[in-house]
Amino acid sequence: MSKLEQVLILDPPSDLKFRGPFTDVVTATLKLTNPSDRKVCFKVKTTAPRRYCVRPNSGTIDPGAFLTISVMLQPFDYDPNEKSKHKFMVQTIFAPASTGDTETMWKEAKPDELMDSKLRCVFELPSENDKMNDVDAVSKAAPVLNSSKVDGPVAAKSTSAALDEPEMKKVVEECKRLQMEVSKLQEDNRQLKDEGLRLRKPQRPEHTAYNSSSLMGREVTTSSLPSLLVVIAAIFIGFFLGKFIL
Repeated sequence: MSKLEQVLILDPPSDLKFRGPFTDVVTATLKLTNPSDRKVCFKVKTTAPRRYCVRPNSGTIDPGAFLTISVMLQPFDYDPNEKSKHKFMVQTIFAPASTGDTETMWKEAKPDELMDSKLRCVFELPSENDKMNDVDAVSKAAPVLNSSKVDGPVAAKSTSAALDEPEMKKVVEECKRLQMEVSKLQEDNRQLKDEGLRLRKPQRPEHTAYNSSSLMGREVTTSSLPSLLVVIAAIFIGFFLGKFIL
C-alpha cells in the first residue's frame, strides 16, 4: 500500500533558513496549515536535538486551522565552509475519533497511516548589500535626529504654547523677577566700582601733600641756617669787641 501524502501545508515547504550572526539564539518560524476536514496530530523531529529548541514540538490542528511553530537555533561557532547537514521532519497522522493517550497513538500507528515532510536547515550570514542597507537606514535616520535638534527651539515654543495661561503668567513673572535681580546686581557692581575709585583718589593728594610738606620743611631748615650763622657771628663779634674794650 502506498504511503499517504502529507495533508498539512508547510510554510516554508522545504528549507528552514537561519540568519546569522549566530552568537545569539536565532529563530525560524514554520507555519502548519490543515486544509482538510479532519483533525490532524503532528510531531516535529530533528537530526540535531541538542542544537534546536522547538515550541511546540507536537500537538493537534483542527480542520481549516493553522499553527505557527518556533524553531530556535542555539548559539554556536559558525564555519561558512561547513555545510549544514541538519534536517527536520514534520510527521502527521489523522487523529482518531476517540483521542486518548497521544504517546500510545503514535506508538500504535501503522506505517501506512503516517505522513511526513522533510526540511533542511540553511544558515545565512548578512551580505555586504544588507550591511550597506543598514548603513543607509542609519544615515537616513540621522537627518531626522539632526532636524529634531534644529527644531529644538520650535519644539520649545510649541511646548510653551501648549502650557496653560496660569503657568505662562508664572513663567513671565519669573523672567521679570530675574531681570530685576540682574539689574540690581549690575547697579551694585557699578556702585562698588565708584566707591573704589573714590577711595583711591584721596590717597594721591595726601601723598603729594606729605611730600610737599617734607620739601617745605627742608626748605625752612635750609633757609634758617644763614640766620643762625648770623646770630653766632654776632655773638663772636660782640665777645671780641668787649675783650678789646676792656
